[in-house]
Amino acid sequence: MSEVHIDPSPANFQAFKELPRDQPINMLNLLRYREWAQYPEGHKHAGKGWTGRRAYQEYGRTSGDIFRKLGGRIIWRGVFETMVTGPEAERWDDGFIASYPDAGAFFAMIKDTDYQQAVIHRTAALSDSRLVRFAPGEAGEGFG
Repeated sequence: MSEVHIDPSPANFQAFKELPRDQPINMLNLLRYREWAQYPEGHKHAGKGWTGRRAYQEYGRTSGDIFRKLGGRIIWRGVFETMVTGPEAERWDDGFIASYPDAGAFFAMIKDTDYQQAVIHRTAALSDSRLVRFAPGEAGEGFG
């Protein structure tokens, strides 16, 4: 795997911004942690010897109130076990689905100055990630 994705590309983010903002969204998050968090030099957590997972926990702790205040909630969370369909070498440490009442809530979150400080922990924590927007659908008994 040669491509690493921590933040959205300008083209992907533009496509996201062009989608409707007034309807609920679900965001699939796939996370691969660094062995050791990489904080910017001079950051208060630089050199503490935190793992990537520990830094991501700090991201959750420092961003959680903002996420919940805007109506966000985690609707599913799991720990990776094995790739069934896809590249055999691809692996993720954790995955979850974050639900937002609308895309506007997501934009409000990422514009929040406290959130922007919290995201430093996410960047320090991750070696790779995926963030995929889905429109919520109906649950059911079958695949179709």
